[in-house]
Amino acid sequence: MKQLNALVMSVGLMLSLVAQASFALPASHADVVKVSAKKKKAAANKAAPAAKPQKAKPVIDRLSSRSVVPAVVRRADAAPAPASLGQLTGLHKTNDPLSLKSAVAHVEDLDTKEVLFSKNSSAVLPIASITKLMTALVITEAGQDMNEMLTITDEDVDTEKHSTSRLRVGYTLSRRDALHLALMSSENRAANALGRHYNGGVQTFVSAMNSKASALGMRDSRFVEPTGLSSSNVSSAPDLSRLLKAAYDKPLIRELSTSPDHVVAFKGKPMQFRNTNALVKSNDWDIGVSKTGFISEAGRCLVMNVKIEGRRLAIVLLDSMGKASRLGDANRIKRWLESNHASVVSPVKIETPLPTHGARA
Repeated sequence: MKQLNALVMSVGLMLSLVAQASFALPASHADVVKVSAKKKKAAANKAAPAAKPQKAKPVIDRLSSRSVVPAVVRRADAAPAPASLGQLTGLHKTNDPLSLKSAVAHVEDLDTKEVLFSKNSSAVLPIASITKLMTALVITEAGQDMNEMLTITDEDVDTEKHSTSRLRVGYTLSRRDALHLALMSSENRAANALGRHYNGGVQTFVSAMNSKASALGMRDSRFVEPTGLSSSNVSSAPDLSRLLKAAYDKPLIRELSTSPDHVVAFKGKPMQFRNTNALVKSNDWDIGVSKTGFISEAGRCLVMNVKIEGRRLAIVLLDSMGKASRLGDANRIKRWLESNHASVVSPVKIETPLPTHGARA
């Protein structure tokens, strides 16, 4: 019995020691347990779906007290578009009975020279790609081969406004196609290529543009290049009416400027171009010549030789605010003429004094 009691006591002592050891692990072993737990947590986080990133919230710019959205949401370096000359000189403050968005509006009967509507018509402003009408006039009168192939080069790339173009360097197209795209789609590289392939080059071509303007009696007009990218290409509404009348006398300009679209193949791949003036597709309009234009300094421009109520008219809209406002203004003028039957419309003349942008010739 004594031996049995001694054995029980010995087993109990051993169990006690083991129990104590399990609750007092060495420090090194405890560290191992912690690391193992961290690995399990990391694995669980990796397996769980990632949380959606929070949208950056605007902060307050202390210098200007404006709400500023961080660059991850909006480009911090995005600059506002520069104001047009019409905005800078207050022409857009001129009210008219049709509530037009254009700083300049001019409607003239090209047969009788009667001015039916005149809003700031004496202003001399940048005309952007309306320039290409003069480019087309010089080209059509030059007698050059319309089937000659022209190559777009680095010289045709816009280094002033850095505008884009679908005509890549190395593309070739006929002179007729280049003229078509310049008039219809306002392709700047096509227009510059036309001037560059003129006998004597661009400088001679620009001289021919100014000589033609002088011959047409365009006293307020000056051209420095064939595309309209330069704000130094300037004119007035009465001058552009003369240009529209001269352009209408050229069947090729009438055809190319009013076609809704055109396909040109480059390296075997067809590419479709569309007219920048959506009104040419409308059955409500009888348009003989059309040209749009836009650079920041000029705003959005539109000139058309049209027939309304039996009268052949020039409609000139310069420095219009808003992408579609020039088309809206044209439609307002058309409705006004039709409601007054055009032949008996009372002429409207509104003028705001403006220092001219460039000297008269």
